[in-house]
Amino acid sequence: MSNTIKVPTMAEMMANGETPEILFWVGCSGSFDDRAKKITKAIVRILDHVGIKFAILGSEEGCTGDPAKRAGNEFLYQMQAMQNITTMNMYGIKKIVTGCPHCFNTLKNEYPALGGNYEVVHHTQLVQELINQGKLKVNGGEFKGKKIVFHDPCYLGRANDVYEAPREVIQKLDVELAEMKRSRANGFCCGAGGAQMFKEAEKGNKEVNVERAEEALALNPDVIAVGCPFCNTMMTDGVKHFNKEGQTKVLDIAEMIANANDL
Repeated sequence: MSNTIKVPTMAEMMANGETPEILFWVGCSGSFDDRAKKITKAIVRILDHVGIKFAILGSEEGCTGDPAKRAGNEFLYQMQAMQNITTMNMYGIKKIVTGCPHCFNTLKNEYPALGGNYEVVHHTQLVQELINQGKLKVNGGEFKGKKIVFHDPCYLGRANDVYEAPREVIQKLDVELAEMKRSRANGFCCGAGGAQMFKEAEKGNKEVNVERAEEALALNPDVIAVGCPFCNTMMTDGVKHFNKEGQTKVLDIAEMIANANDL
């Protein structure tokens, strides 16, 4: 694994008269959640390894407004969105990569109505592109021959029809990719979307994440692969619920690629 990587902010790059190819949108989870920070670092290691010139907004990045909007606070969402759009337009941002499907969906589909027009890609799409272009060579490493189950994030799959990129990237690791009964367009939520992540569960007889984890664990996978920090939290909690953390790991696809290839 490489040493510490210095990630420049947009402000620093502009001060040096430089323009990055891509803005890495870190997101709230990727910035503040200790588990999700590992995903952020994995994405940074991949970007650095292939030599893409990228930057982050740093302290100028605010929440996209997705949780506020999904929870019904449109006014707060628009305030948060406008602040981000003003900042990004000031820097002339053209292309954004993000590790969070919630940020991805909001930036891609909802910011244009407020004057924020950018090319937005999810990190699995970027990794697939880099592999296809021959810029990123990967091997299976520690995952070779292992059984992997991929859980489709709602805002990546059903909301944006991105099903193949994450699966293609996983298969490059020379693994056995197993599918749950509910997958792709027929996928099932981890239980965190729509701002549910931040509130107590409603009445019912089973937590959504327990239901989903049970479905994944029924296939006896070595790894449950995810492409969203919220899904990561929910699936990890689900695996713990069944005391299976010794047998099954929950990992983001970026972590799998970075770890398998010592980036």
